[in-house]
Amino acid sequence: MFAIVWKDMAAELRSRELLGAMLVFALLVILIFNFALELSLRTMETVTAGVLWVTFTFAGTLGLNRSMSIEKDRGCLDGLLLAPVDRSALYFGKALGNLIFMFIVEAIVLPIFSMLYGVNLFNPMLLVVILLGSLGYVAVGTLLASMAVQARTRDVLLPILLFPIVLPIVVAAVKASNGILQGFAMAEIWPWLNIMIAYDVIFVAVAFMVFDYVVEE
Repeated sequence: MFAIVWKDMAAELRSRELLGAMLVFALLVILIFNFALELSLRTMETVTAGVLWVTFTFAGTLGLNRSMSIEKDRGCLDGLLLAPVDRSALYFGKALGNLIFMFIVEAIVLPIFSMLYGVNLFNPMLLVVILLGSLGYVAVGTLLASMAVQARTRDVLLPILLFPIVLPIVVAAVKASNGILQGFAMAEIWPWLNIMIAYDVIFVAVAFMVFDYVVEE
């Protein structure tokens, strides 16, 4: 698993294809929203969480698609599948690599987002929400990217498959983030956090169980 993560990190350091595309896309999204939505300060506070998660999900989808398509186009995917290791190591290696890339993008986007929107996003509870949301998103996205990479229309197919399935965790992440940013009581935020934790546990387990069959097909 760690060998796959190291391979992805080393390949990205040489090419800078994946992170560059994700960062440019994320920055474009927040800039467009910032200049297109001329909102009052109060309204800005209410839409910040939604804009933040739209940025993360769109950039994350681009990263998931590219991470698997690069393996397929270079012929590396067949080599990984032929390796004499459990297929779950391949899944968790790719998922961990995608999660690291997503965290790097989020770490760069958060301070820029805070400056443009005038909102302090460096709240420990908000960072926990981002961690839980990113984990569930990548767990499902890595599995579906492995399915979509075999299709000719993979760039279109992945968002069609992914967005309906990740809708629960994205909605929960937006609600929890909004509650934290507006200073709601933890009693109102905990139900959304519980949904995110349950989603992460269930879909990581499901992906672990079905990944072998997905890549075989």
